[in-house]
This record gives sequence, structure tokens and C-alpha cells, in this order.
Amino acid sequence: MLKRSVILLLLSVQAAWAQGPMSADEFDSYTRGKTLFYGFDGVAYGVERYMPNRRVLWSFLDGDCKEGIWYEREEQICFIYEDRLDPQCWVFNRTPGGLIARFQGDPEATELYEAEDIGEEMLCYGPEVGV
Repeated sequence: MLKRSVILLLLSVQAAWAQGPMSADEFDSYTRGKTLFYGFDGVAYGVERYMPNRRVLWSFLDGDCKEGIWYEREEQICFIYEDRLDPQCWVFNRTPGGLIARFQGDPEATELYEAEDIGEEMLCYGPEVGV
């Protein structure tokens, strides 16, 4: 049964890439108002909240949240965050199981997938206060 599930997952991923990347309008329609958890290699990777006007809030699940914005560039969705002004661009595809994001569209680069509900909330702690 597991082997069949893996084959079906691979087929859905191949079908998603065959459909082409999501446009900015498709991405905005799918994500706006949602908080999505992303996985990488079977492990929780991060969480992002999608707000109006293409604003986002990202965390590596450590409580340190970074505000940012996103925009479309050459069939990629690019993100700029408050602590990192160089764009982080991804190609997003929609599959029956959710989004798959490939960093800069490179098949050899990081590939994230929308994780199912992992039973956690997005936590953002306040700024660090020193002595």
C-alpha cells in the first residue's frame, strides 16, 4: 500500500509540473487569508501567513517571525523579508495534495511541499530585549 501511495504522489507531482507554474493571481487566490505549513524531506520546515496586499509573515517554526512581501517575476513568486532584501524566488505548482514550491524553479534545488495540518499554530514571539 505504501508503494502505491508513493507512486501516486510522484504522479501528482509530475502532473503539477506539467500544468506549469501558478500565476500571481492563482497564487494569491489560493493563499490569501491562509496560514500554510511547509515540509521538506518529511520534516516540518516553516510556516507562512498570507495577508492582503501580498504581505506575508514567515517563521522557521522557532517563534522568530519575519514580515515580508511577495511579487511575481518571470513565472516565479518572489519574497522579500525585513531581514533579507535579496529576493527568494520560487516556482509554485498546485497539486491535489496542496502546493509544491521549487526554489528558483531549479529541479536540483530545495523543494518544499504544503504540509497537512500538523496540529500546531504559528507562534511569533516579540522582539528580543537585552540588558
